[in-house]
Amino acid sequence: MNRWPLLQREIVAVARLATPVVVVQVGMMLMGVVDAMMLGRHSELSLAAGALGNSVSIGLLSFPMGILMVLDPLISQAFGAGRHDRVGRHFKRGVVLAVVLTVPLSLVMWRTEGLLELVGQKPEIIDDSSAYLRTLILGNLPFLLFVVVRQTLQAMSLVRPAVIAILISNAINVLANYTLIFGHYGFPALGVVGSAWATTISRWVMFLILVAGCLPLLRRYTTGSWLAAMKRGPFLQKLRIGVPIGVQTSLELWLFTAIALMMGNLGARELAAHQIALSLAALSFMMPLGISGAAATRVGNAIGRQDPAGAKRAAAVCLILGVLVMSSSALVFWLAPEFLSRWFTNESGVIAVAVLLLPIAAAFQVADGLQVVSIGVLRGAADTRFPAVIALVGFWFIGLPLAAYLAYQVELGPRGLWWGITLALSSVALLLLARVRVRLAGPLDAVVDHDED
Repeated sequence: MNRWPLLQREIVAVARLATPVVVVQVGMMLMGVVDAMMLGRHSELSLAAGALGNSVSIGLLSFPMGILMVLDPLISQAFGAGRHDRVGRHFKRGVVLAVVLTVPLSLVMWRTEGLLELVGQKPEIIDDSSAYLRTLILGNLPFLLFVVVRQTLQAMSLVRPAVIAILISNAINVLANYTLIFGHYGFPALGVVGSAWATTISRWVMFLILVAGCLPLLRRYTTGSWLAAMKRGPFLQKLRIGVPIGVQTSLELWLFTAIALMMGNLGARELAAHQIALSLAALSFMMPLGISGAAATRVGNAIGRQDPAGAKRAAAVCLILGVLVMSSSALVFWLAPEFLSRWFTNESGVIAVAVLLLPIAAAFQVADGLQVVSIGVLRGAADTRFPAVIALVGFWFIGLPLAAYLAYQVELGPRGLWWGITLALSSVALLLLARVRVRLAGPLDAVVDHDED
């Protein structure tokens, strides 16, 4: 009976943190959804090219973005322990990492025609997709810097500035898409490239507004010598924890990129329908992803203040919330696939394929929620290597081969690819839940900081 008040307080704390985090995640996802909706009104080919370019860009961003999420356990544990000096050092290193990681990311995005040809994409899609990716390069730096600032604030349970930045940048994205895709207000009609420019502009707006909204706090953590924070040992520590996060994130997102490429081999109509279903599934995924961020913060804060019971409560509450929100999404996808598909396009052929995919998306919603919240729990405990191994096994040794087999050998086509996704997510969720149980049953020690205090 004495546990119930503690559990109630944890539910309230998680909800207060998770709700704005979900708003931020949904807001970031909405940019891609709006792009798809407007490109769908431009043409079926534009939607397919934009879908391919967006999938590749998110796949490429996933590795550096994952590395930067090392700030979750390090800053949340330092903040929970009241060590603001460590918070400042971690933040400075995050900024430097973001700048460094932008360079190879942009170089890869500059020339993607050969890659798209190698994986068998249609010639009419390759040119527009490549131009889309090149235009996005100018938005890489602000996006990664936004991740650094957002993760730093989130680890301290400060999320309002990010919410404001997301809301304003989404409004800018809608206006810029409308203007640049179709050529309104005296601007030329740029089609797919116009959508990429809208995304780039929105990322700069998003970053600058976030910084402006928390400038006094950032000044506290950017004072002092930056060179003193650039020690080799702490940087290696960051990479040891952060690279597995980048690998795990990349393996998951590149699974969906691989599925998009395989869908492109089936045809532009199938790829366009895949983008519709994926946009909706990704939008629902933002809710447990936000809860995952709250889990990393709450678990990390509890470990930092040496409260293992609090860490276990936070993990339990976040996992239950993840199941509840994804059960609701599954019900909507199952009951209204055609209604949802018509948000994106009026093309009857595309809608017909999307209607086949959304009920399959409903089947993996709960598993998707469980796996991402489990990752947040483990990240808060700085347990990042095992999830990377699980992602490799579940997504690439189980999911992708099964997807190819069901699509091409069993001849299920687009449905086979999505059943492969379902089996991959289900296997990963089960393995991660087992890891969470083992990790929380053992000692929960904070990360040893390599800085000289």
